[in-house]
Amino acid sequence: MPTKLSDIKKKLDSNLGKRLLLKANGGRRKTIERSGVLAETYPAVFVVELDQDENAFERVSYSYADILTNTVQLTFYDDNKGSVLSQQ
Repeated sequence: MPTKLSDIKKKLDSNLGKRLLLKANGGRRKTIERSGVLAETYPAVFVVELDQDENAFERVSYSYADILTNTVQLTFYDDNKGSVLSQQ
């Protein structure tokens, strides 16, 4: 797992446009699982466009610190094979 925010951003930049499964800590022992596509990266946050048939809203954003602190976990999938491409 990367230990610097800049390393996390670089890894996400290399996976732009790829499908992913997002697991986030929802508080009070709740885990939120959503699927979508990594849409954009900015200096402090990244944006995931969610699948519309499963979610009430279109996009969510998280900071790179959320990945560093394991509040958010991302699993990228290979579109052709459906297999796990990389996990953060």
